[in-house]
Amino acid sequence: MAMVEKGDKKLSIARQAELLDINRTSLYYRPVPISREELDIKLLIDEIYTKHPEYGYRKMTKVLRNKHNIIINCKRTRRYMREMGIRGFCPGPNLSKRLHKKYLYPYLLRGLNIDHANQVWSVDITYCRMKHGFMYLVAIIDWYSRYIVGFGLSNTLEKIFVVETIKKAIKTHGTPEIINSDQGSQFTCREYVGLLKENGVKISMDGKGRALDNQRIERFFRSYKWEKLYLEECETGYELRRLTKEYIEEYNNERPHQSLNYQTPAAYYYSRNLELKAG
Repeated sequence: MAMVEKGDKKLSIARQAELLDINRTSLYYRPVPISREELDIKLLIDEIYTKHPEYGYRKMTKVLRNKHNIIINCKRTRRYMREMGIRGFCPGPNLSKRLHKKYLYPYLLRGLNIDHANQVWSVDITYCRMKHGFMYLVAIIDWYSRYIVGFGLSNTLEKIFVVETIKKAIKTHGTPEIINSDQGSQFTCREYVGLLKENGVKISMDGKGRALDNQRIERFFRSYKWEKLYLEECETGYELRRLTKEYIEEYNNERPHQSLNYQTPAAYYYSRNLELKAG
């Protein structure tokens, strides 16, 4: 990051970040040190939540106390979960959403026959633990083929890295008909909604308390963590980016899926696209 020249007019900051293989958002953020105790609790919350995404902060607090002997109250657990960008799928009031009410959209996938690639994409964010800290992964999956069409890593939950990841996915793979997300602040904002409308994409959002509405991307995150992330301790963001890229390439191109007649997501995605073009 020290190599980036913010006053250099020959190369934009975005281009310099791309050449150095670092996330642009990291140039505007200086990590705040956290205690080892806080980090360890957050890592444990991440593992518990990956197994049980239905847990809210109250049940999470009870599990931390009763099963792991951690002295923690509900207020602290809720703060940690908010900082990690995770929330339980249980129905309940969420007063902060009122501020974004004009950017909320209905769930469009219920009863929809999804029969071709680029018909529906899902986008979501997950917490990625590291040896001395954490980052956030945004990933976009094609519902029909389970193919990961885009991903990005950032050490903040700023909406810019979500928007940039979607722009890159559209440039690489074309424009989907629908993009589905949850009702998080990164998706209920002017920048996200504006980008999708500019590209003629229909906006779909999970219903409140609906754990299965975005199930494709949630299942991918679970596989990514248990099969790769939890098995290795990344020291740096560069290592995490390399590990994530390797896993996604293997997931897309080498792993057969039973639900896809044991084809890989890449084979299913591209074969269906070719059929549509030929037709």
